[in-house]
Amino acid sequence: MGIKNDKWIREMALKHRMIEPFSENLVTKGVISFGVSSYGYDIRIADEFKIFTDVYSTIVDPKNFDPKSFVNFKGKECVIPPNSFALGRSVEYFRIPRNVLGICIGKSTYARCGIVINITPLEPEWEGYITIEISNTTPLPAKIYSNEGIAQVIFIEGDEICEISYKDRKGKYQAQKGIMLPKI
Repeated sequence: MGIKNDKWIREMALKHRMIEPFSENLVTKGVISFGVSSYGYDIRIADEFKIFTDVYSTIVDPKNFDPKSFVNFKGKECVIPPNSFALGRSVEYFRIPRNVLGICIGKSTYARCGIVINITPLEPEWEGYITIEISNTTPLPAKIYSNEGIAQVIFIEGDEICEISYKDRKGKYQAQKGIMLPKI
């Protein structure tokens, strides 16, 4: 069991539709890399974003989130204001097996520019597009490139199947199709 390698990832993606669309190899030429790596899968960010704005001076409240806190944007490149953040979604749609957990970590290319990626764990039997939080920790605007790598998913296979999966719990973010804002 434990962390899964490139062979396992290819098999799960091709036979069980765990990742769609799927790049069997790591694509690197002229782009921030994406696809299968040694022990993970580098996901891409789609071309739709919700950029945080304080234009309405609302309070950020996870129990009562005001969607007016974001400006919608679609494009090949997204510029995130200084000391702000944006939400995006993965290009890939995931179907996580019942005995697997996915942990996401930002890519070093962005990290070295002060851009921090936060993605919550991909729980057993969760499926959907991943909502990605992109924080610009710098005092300057930061550019994100659509359809290029943004983070890596590391898959961990459990020794036993979980008793209650995300699907069993009827998780509120199950089968999400776009960028999902906080829900209670």
